[in-house]
Amino acid sequence: MKCPYCSQDGTRVLDSRPADDNNSIRRRRLCDSCGRRFTTYEKIETIPIIVIKKDNNRETYDHDKIEKGILRACHKRPIALKKINALIDDIEGEIFNREEREIESKVIGEIIMDKLKDLDSVAYVRFASVYREFKDVNTFMDEIKKILDK
Repeated sequence: MKCPYCSQDGTRVLDSRPADDNNSIRRRRLCDSCGRRFTTYEKIETIPIIVIKKDNNRETYDHDKIEKGILRACHKRPIALKKINALIDDIEGEIFNREEREIESKVIGEIIMDKLKDLDSVAYVRFASVYREFKDVNTFMDEIKKILDK
């Protein structure tokens, strides 16, 4: 590992521990040349997932899009951030554990809606209204009736 300060190769690991997200390792390092300390994070490298959009364009999977959509759906709802993050981890686990490296955006949307339905019905309807592009109040009411019937 090169030192970010003096660019020398000789560094030592002083301390290793799981990072806050529990998906990476935090390493505290010391440069043998200049004596400065720095932190690195080690994370598993995964093969990128390609998302097939409605118009058949392809783009790489973007964690931020999922997170923003779910946070928007859960806005001003009594849901702990810890639960939201666990939901996002659960969704991503389902996406990344698939055998295919390409996934349609509608499949991702359905996975999110299934998980949101169990978490909070208002957040579910909010997400569904954007995802399914509700055109009018009747479409909105049909989705609410589905929830009430269960």
